[in-house]
Amino acid sequence: MRPDPGPLWGVNWLDTPGSYPVTGRWSRALGLPDALPDGAGIALRTTDAEGHPLDLLMTTAGSGRLSRHLPRLRLSATSGPYSTLLSYEVGTRTCVIAAFPALGTPPVPATPSRFAHALAHLTLRFELRAQDPFSEAWRTFGILSLREPADDTPIAFDPYRNHLPDLRPTARFARLRSTAYRGSREGRHAPSERLR
Repeated sequence: MRPDPGPLWGVNWLDTPGSYPVTGRWSRALGLPDALPDGAGIALRTTDAEGHPLDLLMTTAGSGRLSRHLPRLRLSATSGPYSTLLSYEVGTRTCVIAAFPALGTPPVPATPSRFAHALAHLTLRFELRAQDPFSEAWRTFGILSLREPADDTPIAFDPYRNHLPDLRPTARFARLRSTAYRGSREGRHAPSERLR
């Protein structure tokens, strides 16, 4: 963490240099046939230095002030950013968090089998960035490296249960999204690929 030399975030996890293990899941949002563009999602679980769990759920989206809030269908899993869509409290700021494919990341077709094949042969890197509502500029706060498919042990990701005191989803839409995550935990049918 902390590759950006800019002002501190006011979040210990972001402001203190360090490395943290990550487990995640990549999935197609709508489960459309492989030949069609689909939304894709990356769900990540990591911890801070004290071991508190943090879940981040991001969906393929744009990078502009409006498009970062809107899902976007893609044929490639690495052709653009993944966004939390809704805002997070990041210290005293309100930001959207996103994962941008790092420069030089090869195109990977947005299907579970092709994504798993890519992870078996190379490391996919994403720049983790944040952007506040009044800025067009994204600030990089970390590098995400996805190295190999993990085992099939299910993980119930929920950013409303697993967050840091100073990095958490805003209260707006919290009840609606908590209900959605509970339903997702009870029955997940979209094709997905565990990764780390």
